[in-house]
Amino acid sequence: MAKRLVPIKPVYGLGAVSAALILLLTLGTLAAVVTRAEGVSALRPADWAALRFTLWQAFLSASLSVLLAVPVARALARRQFFGRSALVTLLGAPFILPVIVAVLGLLAVFGRSGILSTMLGWVGLPPVHIYGLHGVVLAHVFFNIPLATRLILQGWLAIPAERFRLAASLGFDNADIQRVLEWPMLRAVVPGIFMVIFLLCMTSFAVVLALGGGPKATTLELAIYQAFRFDFDLGKAALLAVIQFGLCAVVAVIAWRVATPAGMGAGLDRTVERWDTSNPVLRAQDFTVLVFAKLFLLTPLVVIFLKGAGAVWTLPDVVWWSAFRSVLVALGSAALAISLALSLALLAVKLGQKRTAGFVEGFGYLTIAASPLVVGTGLFIMIFPFARPSDLALPVTAIVNAAMSLPFALRALSPALRDIENDFGRLADSLGLSGWSRMRLLILPRMRRPLGFAAGLAAALSMGDLGVIALFADPESATLPLQMFRLMTAYRMGDAAGAALVLLALSLCLFWVFDRGGRVDADT
Repeated sequence: MAKRLVPIKPVYGLGAVSAALILLLTLGTLAAVVTRAEGVSALRPADWAALRFTLWQAFLSASLSVLLAVPVARALARRQFFGRSALVTLLGAPFILPVIVAVLGLLAVFGRSGILSTMLGWVGLPPVHIYGLHGVVLAHVFFNIPLATRLILQGWLAIPAERFRLAASLGFDNADIQRVLEWPMLRAVVPGIFMVIFLLCMTSFAVVLALGGGPKATTLELAIYQAFRFDFDLGKAALLAVIQFGLCAVVAVIAWRVATPAGMGAGLDRTVERWDTSNPVLRAQDFTVLVFAKLFLLTPLVVIFLKGAGAVWTLPDVVWWSAFRSVLVALGSAALAISLALSLALLAVKLGQKRTAGFVEGFGYLTIAASPLVVGTGLFIMIFPFARPSDLALPVTAIVNAAMSLPFALRALSPALRDIENDFGRLADSLGLSGWSRMRLLILPRMRRPLGFAAGLAAALSMGDLGVIALFADPESATLPLQMFRLMTAYRMGDAAGAALVLLALSLCLFWVFDRGGRVDADT
């Protein structure tokens, strides 16, 4: 990358404003909560129990997700079959799936009245109990197996084809290939993937709220919610938020330090051919793994569709108004997330120096460690002298959702923007393209694909979020996930299934519209 300063002065201003806004949303809101608190009390036994449960369930969830993803990724890496591309694409669906929808699907399959309990009853066995630690871990594994599989699969596909050709010429069997090629790759990529999933599970809220099952299954995020919602103990909430922020920061640093290159070297980008997979036992093993993976991931979605299809047409008007509000929040959140991510990415690229650029991009990743509940509460404390919190519940929810999706949008935009500057930056300089002309003629046309993907991802994640809105929304400003949660707690499972189908359809539709819009006629 050319280490030069390109004179796009508005970029620096927008980037600086975005960085300041991120600091306000993370550290500033935490400071607001601490300042408003009357005092910070010591941690009680229940708080220590929440801390232990948070770390334990995150460890179990990340471990099982990675362990189960390895054979799935191996099967996809060494098998070519009809529908393979569709299956790989489908593996990304649970990541944008609304959490509350997935929880309802898991309850329909693994709950006390679910499919599994019914089948166990046929043979005289008692029903399963999904609430508690095992329910939380099950839901986290459901969400994170696809993510771990996609990331590990990228590591497998990064092994040059020439290494497998050399292994075949040397007569390597399956055990030799695992020892010489696959194990070094896994040793390089798995620790970082484990840490990322561990971090996501630590800050999970909706899963634990729906499946936690009482004081023995409470995480730090849920304890923060309880401190705000029921006790209004800002001191306790602030202390727990500081602890969570510190833990997440430590995990993030560890994830960065454990990321090591696999040392496979470069290849000629040939299609990977595997000569070690003709064994019928291996073929049966891969087939079985893929079948069980598809059943585990698709059955809850199919059940939701079957149960919700008949209830959609009888949903009360309040559900449809909640859906309308959710779409508005999602669109606003996507617009804000793209604005913040693009301005930060532009500033990082224009600074040029690797260390400085990394520092600027680091601002965008601060929100991973922040608690959305603390961010929302801090914003309400700041605006309380001017307006009622319930009146601004939807705008604040959109802002917090944008901040939470910012790391993913930034990850999608930054590499593409660096490639544009590397390929066309000097030519643009020689033509005198700068400022908004450079943005309009060079950058935006070539950023349509990542911009569309990032906007769709931000909109889908915001559409299914159940976080800040659960704290401050009144019945007149509930979003669809909150309305669906209220239907579930009222045991109106038919209406909840219908609302889940509507929420799932809207989330996928928003993602498709933005992602497709970024790819239509995008020839540059």
